[in-house]
This record gives sequence, structure tokens and C-alpha cells, in this order.
Amino acid sequence: MVFIPLSDDNPLRSISYQWVTISLIITNIAVFLLQNIEPGQTVAASFAVVPSELLQVGIFGGPAHGVYDRVGVPEGYTLLTYMFLHGDIIHLVSNMLFLWVFGDNVEDAMGHLKFLVFYILCGIAAGLTHTYMLPDSKLPLIGASGAVAGVIAAYLILHPRVLVWVLAFRFIPLRIPAAWVLGVWVVTQLVMVLLNQPDQVAWWAHVGGMAAGAVLILFMRRPGVPLFDRWLTPV
Repeated sequence: MVFIPLSDDNPLRSISYQWVTISLIITNIAVFLLQNIEPGQTVAASFAVVPSELLQVGIFGGPAHGVYDRVGVPEGYTLLTYMFLHGDIIHLVSNMLFLWVFGDNVEDAMGHLKFLVFYILCGIAAGLTHTYMLPDSKLPLIGASGAVAGVIAAYLILHPRVLVWVLAFRFIPLRIPAAWVLGVWVVTQLVMVLLNQPDQVAWWAHVGGMAAGAVLILFMRRPGVPLFDRWLTPV
């Protein structure tokens, strides 16, 4: 990761507090803790998206009873549950850090309820994109990365000029525009998809989440909320 975001210079304008963003972070942390308590470790994969199983029974079908299943979860439900599971602490912290820094302003632009719907729709779009691009995959897909990718795309469209404190290359503190921070992240996802290299990272899920976020922010933002930081005074 080239840039690790720490904070942004972007106060809330329409809401007093980012209740949904914080609730999502707490929920992800709580689920991660449950995953690591027996018997959670053995059942977590039942709630992951497995493309071959989802396509076998369809979104509205029942459980596919795959090799990873310990609980009979309908495959369509996994499009919601997978985004609250994480493979390890680094996976969890990286996703929650991006959500913490950028989620509040996207929530501010939409309102609490619409932001929650937006986040879930981005996660579902990410899971479906991964499924249809890798239809034969039997590997479980987990993580909030797809939903967070939607938040990143929305923030980039709303606030590309806002300054963000980051750690460049993990240890150099910099204060640079969000367009640089998030633009590098977006380009990385697209390059990795084009390279089509075998990897443990679900690049197609990231791309699907980004595409959903970029489209949904245009229609789900509050009336009068400008795009591309048009509220900023030119300097």
C-alpha cells in the first residue's frame, strides 16, 4: 500500500456525527472477534461468497452445501454476510482505516439511512462482480473491501481536492490531496485486474464496488451537495 490514510481536513456539514460509519466499524470488529472464538472459526466460511456455489443455486436459491459449509446458509444471503468477515487483523484494520477516514463525509453527503443502503449495495455489487468474473472459483470471498471501495469512489468524486494526512510507504507523513491518495489506490486496482495475475486479493470485487459507488453517489447524495469540491474557494 503506497499511502496509508490517517485523517482528512474535511468537517461534517449536514450531520452531527457519523453514526452509521462508526456502527459499521464496530460491527466488523465484533464479527472478527466472534470469528476467532470457537466454533466461529469453523463456521465463518459458510457465510462467505463462493462464486461456483452462488451460481449453482442462484441468488434466490438455498444453500449449495459446498465443501466449506458448516452451516446451511442460503447462497444469496452470503452477498450480505461476506462483507462483515475478515481473514486476519491486517485485512480488518486496513479496511476499517479507510472507512474511518473517508466514510464520515460520504455519510454526511447522503444522510445516515441512505449511506447504510449505499454501503450494502456497493458490497453486494462487489460480490456479484467477483462471482460473474470468476464463475468457477471455489474459494470463499470475505471482507469489507468491496463496500469500502464504493466509499472510496464516492469520496473521490465528492472531495478530490481535500487534503489528507497519510503515511507514504508506511512511514513518511505527508499532507496531500485526496485525488492523489485515492487515485493511486483506484489505478492499482485497475492495473491488477488487467494483469490478471493469480492472487489472494479479490481485485474484481474492488472494481465492482468502485463502479457501484461512483454511480450511486450521483443519485444518492443530498440535493444541493456538489461534486468535485465545487464548494471550495479557489486559491
